[in-house]
Amino acid sequence: MRKLLPLIGTPSQSHPGGRSAMTCRFRCGDACFHEVPNTSGNEYVGDVIAGALSRRSMMRAAAVVTVAGAAGAAGVAGARPAEAATADQVKPSKPSKPSKPSGARGLRYSSVAPNTLDAVVVPDGYTQNVVIRWGEPILRGAPAFDPEKQTAAAQAGQFGYNNDFLALLPLPGERNRQLLVANHEYTDEVLMFRGYDAANPTREQVEIAWAAHGLSAVVVEGDRRTGKLVAVPRHHLNRRVTATTEFRLTGPAAGSDLLKTSADPTGTKVLGTLNNCSGGTTPWGTTLHGEENFNQYFANSGRPTDKRYGIGTGATERKWERFDKRFDVAQEPNESHRFGYVVEFDPYDPSSTPRKHTALGRFKHEAATIRLTHDGRPVVYTGDDERFDYFYKFVGSKRMRHGSSRSVREHNLSLLDEGTLYVAKLTGDSPAIEIDGTGKLPADGEFDGSGEWIPLATATAKGAVSHVEGMTADEVFVFTRLAGDKVGATKMDRPEDIEPNPVTGKVYVALTNNSNRGKAGSAAADEANPRNANKHGHVLELTERWNRAESTKFCWSLFLVAGDPADPSTYFAGFPKDAVSPISCPDNVAFDPHGNLWISTDGAQLGSHDGLFGVATRGSRRGELKQFLTVPTGAETCGPLIQERRVLIAVQHPGELDGASVETPKSTWPDGPGKLVRPAVVSVWRVDGEDIGV
Repeated sequence: MRKLLPLIGTPSQSHPGGRSAMTCRFRCGDACFHEVPNTSGNEYVGDVIAGALSRRSMMRAAAVVTVAGAAGAAGVAGARPAEAATADQVKPSKPSKPSKPSGARGLRYSSVAPNTLDAVVVPDGYTQNVVIRWGEPILRGAPAFDPEKQTAAAQAGQFGYNNDFLALLPLPGERNRQLLVANHEYTDEVLMFRGYDAANPTREQVEIAWAAHGLSAVVVEGDRRTGKLVAVPRHHLNRRVTATTEFRLTGPAAGSDLLKTSADPTGTKVLGTLNNCSGGTTPWGTTLHGEENFNQYFANSGRPTDKRYGIGTGATERKWERFDKRFDVAQEPNESHRFGYVVEFDPYDPSSTPRKHTALGRFKHEAATIRLTHDGRPVVYTGDDERFDYFYKFVGSKRMRHGSSRSVREHNLSLLDEGTLYVAKLTGDSPAIEIDGTGKLPADGEFDGSGEWIPLATATAKGAVSHVEGMTADEVFVFTRLAGDKVGATKMDRPEDIEPNPVTGKVYVALTNNSNRGKAGSAAADEANPRNANKHGHVLELTERWNRAESTKFCWSLFLVAGDPADPSTYFAGFPKDAVSPISCPDNVAFDPHGNLWISTDGAQLGSHDGLFGVATRGSRRGELKQFLTVPTGAETCGPLIQERRVLIAVQHPGELDGASVETPKSTWPDGPGKLVRPAVVSVWRVDGEDIGV
């Protein structure tokens, strides 16, 4: 039996955000055990936030016993071991028409209790199916999945690994069909290859991993009576994008000396996309994909600019630099500058070349979501998923055109190349002395404040202009983190998904956690992060001035402070805390047709598996948070999509726990004992075929 390499850092229970050591190694290259890349003296967002709860709600919270928390404890204590049933065989506990629980419209379902079952657990009256698994063939000629005979050529025609962001796009003229686009963030080689030797991977294993990264586009067909979806293999729109697919670098930094390599002296072409986390869809029918922890793929750097991005001085975990010199910074110093962007993909044109938009800046993009201005210009919100880093928006200068002609499509594909990139600075409205890191309210009884979008650089058809003293425009777009440092942007607690509510226009920022807040040498709590040692994270609600996306001013408040509702420091928009589900580590967010916010979690610290939660954002039930599902052992909940009659999630890295391998699996999901654990996409719907949560 193969042994894993010694793990970096401390045992799994002490890893930040509740992640296992394996997750930290393969997903983000042990980012939480590296020195924090941001060593600037900028104000810390936690020091800006500490005042947004009402005194009345806090006193009420201290006086109640949390029913949801008690139920959660019972759910964990009574959890059964993994069962042999496959995911497609999991049945609802009551396969009948669900009752009508109370709740906001869209959230009228019975909350799932916290648990540790090795399954996707859904509410009473709901059921599910696996839409597509890692390795299922989607392109013509691709073989059936055989983990014992896997090849890079086979993987390049099969659904990729570790599905994250999901998009479902319409297919006019094809009844009951939609086009599914999925990100494939990273690979868990120890869970993919029997007898994997992490110190000496083979070329074939490395090339399989290259092919398992990237994106998949696959047509899916729905049952008209239910929410069931099945993949349609060999459709002409099905496509795989991998770590070796050609991309175009576009926008103001394209062609810069900072982006030129020996393989591409023009600085305009790059092979592949890496570590695509979350993303977004555009109003013109394309998808956006954020390159996040790209730093972990590059070896042997000693430059300060690379250190600011977390690129290490030694070998990488996967050892790709042994097989392609572009992953060795010592040999190709500019290759790493060509990753860390927002990717735009046209799923309707299988011959199109995906683009990396330099105008949106280079950092660890968690996602990229779009809202149009009143005159039709795109505004893109995106966060930099790192402790003490920033969140940004890009305001385009060109208007979207309507129509389906080639000229219209080419115009719209250029919309994210011209405009102004901004970074956020938040200001609390309470004296810093009143913020002590315990969650105690400041004198005004609120955690809230104002903010401004600080311009970093503007790109036009004639060139680009930097707004940051001492940096050229090219430097701003390639070293965006350093630009944020220079202008004094507000340090945040891992800003991940940022998404505008399509009903109200308010913008929600998921801040996953930051266990370093308040530690010696790190920034303490502030009015935007009211707790030191922030294990559970929070959600910020941002309102642009006049509710106009292009505004450079905004106000903000804490919408949700995560954790056990029995903890006095938690907050649920003022809703009674004895009537909400416990939640920890908010990651991705989405909205349903009613304007409710849905939150998926990553690394929950409350003893239960990660899950998906719905919460009302307005009306008398604002802040009522209800758990909709949980995911299997070791998995993360990703890519939530909430349609009228279907909820879609990506179950990422199931079984990813310390000591796990092909030989010693920690999960048997989705196909049961004796089968390889496989990331997959799951569809959930009501047994009676009616709308979700109504």
